[in-house]
Amino acid sequence: MSTVVTRIAEERTGTAAVTPPPRLPRRRRNWRGLLFVAPAAIYVAATVVYPLLYNITQSFFDVGMREVTQGGAAFVGLDNYADQFGRPEFWHSLRVSLVYAFGTVAVTFLLGLGLALIFRRFYRGRNILRAVVLIAWVLPTVVSANVWRWLLDGSYGLLNAVLNTLGLVEGDVFWLGRPTTAVIAVILATAWSFGPLAMILLSAGMEGISPTLYEAARIDGASPWQQFRRLTLPLLRPVSLTVILLIFIFTFKTFDTIFLMTGGGPGGATETLPVYAYNEAFAFSRFDTAAVATVVLMVVPIVLSFVYFRAIRSEERA
Repeated sequence: MSTVVTRIAEERTGTAAVTPPPRLPRRRRNWRGLLFVAPAAIYVAATVVYPLLYNITQSFFDVGMREVTQGGAAFVGLDNYADQFGRPEFWHSLRVSLVYAFGTVAVTFLLGLGLALIFRRFYRGRNILRAVVLIAWVLPTVVSANVWRWLLDGSYGLLNAVLNTLGLVEGDVFWLGRPTTAVIAVILATAWSFGPLAMILLSAGMEGISPTLYEAARIDGASPWQQFRRLTLPLLRPVSLTVILLIFIFTFKTFDTIFLMTGGGPGGATETLPVYAYNEAFAFSRFDTAAVATVVLMVVPIVLSFVYFRAIRSEERA
């Protein structure tokens, strides 16, 4: 009787009972999910995992141009690492990489923080200016590096023209031909490219700070500098650590900007570890020692990432 009443009610209301589709067995559902993930997994394995493992393997073999073309590389174990760690050129390139990376991180963070504070205020044309600033980030590296190279050229560069007009310098100054100014130039060029990225991340962090905290601080008589020092900076610490780590990783492995601007010169002043590995592989055909340099290039960011996650975990516990 209840079944008949239910059917009559469904016919009157126009809502017929919908029979759920049969569920697939659990094993078939898992295989379907794997099929969707398979293209991305194959792409990552072919472009990231395999080259990484191949490079690590090459660092334990004696690999020159003949071994690359004909095969038959001999296993030498840690001899390549001992050879590299005993070379002053290797430690020089590692030291230059660290100076370049930390210098770029400092300039980029200050630039991104300053831009984030400027664009935090509401005024007419703010979004247009923000889009203009982002051009520096989206420009291809070959374009931005050549623009900086033109600006700093000793013969016809814009910087020399302006400084000569103002009477601050006399004659041609080859900024990229001097060790100190060349290092400063590549740091500024890289920071100019990554500054908008830092601005975006720090702006997102500032948006997460409640305005009521600033209202309470103003009521208590805190000045803008005190609000920035006591509120903004401490509350931005997790985002700041993320920005610092990302910019360091991006900068530490940067090759194209330095290679296009200075080629590692003058006199090796800007020969970072990626440039050193490139010269070892393609200038001297020492692919085994180049593999050692790139392994070190990978280990340093991993160690810093471990330190970063430890710092974040301890901060969350606090």
